[in-house]
Amino acid sequence: MNNIEMETKTTFVPVLSISSGITDIGFYKKAFGAVELWRLNNDDGSVHVMAFSINGAIFRLHEEGARSLSPDKAGNTTVTIGLTVEDVQAMVEQAVAAGAIVLSPVIDYPYGYRQAEITDPFGHHWIIERLLSQEALDNFVKSVS
Repeated sequence: MNNIEMETKTTFVPVLSISSGITDIGFYKKAFGAVELWRLNNDDGSVHVMAFSINGAIFRLHEEGARSLSPDKAGNTTVTIGLTVEDVQAMVEQAVAAGAIVLSPVIDYPYGYRQAEITDPFGHHWIIERLLSQEALDNFVKSVS
């Protein structure tokens, strides 16, 4: 028997609730280039829980339950997911082609970020962003502090 020591690294892994009965989660692959890491399906083939990675950033989808409502059931989302990428415009266009709705177009903000906001087909809000200038961010924070 091997005694294997595994290092545990603290990470943040959002879990997005989806409606029961969802089988097609292709949006995340098409929109963000997400790679499916693992999946547990219900007997009917719908997703119970699964994990994706977007360039090493992990998130999960989990069917809604008593303590976690999907945006459809809740009537809104309770979290906005920030996704930092190299090319905000290209990622937003890719997400829209995969079925996202643009809430706010790509804008360069005075606080040093280029950002856009979208909603995915399951009702989750995403801010697609890139830091353009640390100096602009630092100056903006100082100006409002």
